[in-house]
Amino acid sequence: MENYIPIFPLKLVAFPGEEINLHIFEPRYKQLITDIVKNKTTIGIAVYLDKLMPFGTEVELKEISKVYEDGRMDIKTIGKNIFEIITLDNPMPLKLYAGGKVQFYENDPRIPQNLYSEFLFYLKELFRLMNYDVDLIPLKVNSYTYAHKIGLKLEEEYELLKLDKEEERVKYLINHLLKVIPILREVEAAKNKIKLNGHFKNLDPLDF
Repeated sequence: MENYIPIFPLKLVAFPGEEINLHIFEPRYKQLITDIVKNKTTIGIAVYLDKLMPFGTEVELKEISKVYEDGRMDIKTIGKNIFEIITLDNPMPLKLYAGGKVQFYENDPRIPQNLYSEFLFYLKELFRLMNYDVDLIPLKVNSYTYAHKIGLKLEEEYELLKLDKEEERVKYLINHLLKVIPILREVEAAKNKIKLNGHFKNLDPLDF
């Protein structure tokens, strides 16, 4: 499905279902927010790395939390659908901000149960090593839920965003976790060893 939406380039990856809070201060984006409130439309957050990338996420405005005297705004949005930019107008006709025709991608949520269980296992181990207290409720956790909290680089988050199948995304994250977890285990072991240094040691007598 194709649609024409305003494009908001940012150096971040917004994932479907994620709540994104933004501070709006540039005149073009203040105009954008005013327009989407008036027209009841959505925004396309496009990922900007070293340049504008073709993939991004459609977000819906949930609320304008605060409007400052100079017109700046604090807004809350939520991620909806992933898109690829087909054509780009920068700026849109008669507007200060960019817009473009986008192709929305259908997400395939199917995933084998054994793969999902493996994913949750490694995710729990990562958070244990990080001392991050979180209750991982099966079926309520997907590949996007903690994608910002597991040490992915921005470029890696973008690679994850481009995958349109949950099975592929989970495999991608498992590969990442299998690289990170051994490093954290080594750090944990080093911390434990450091804690022992300086303490009185109860040594067994040697038969010498």
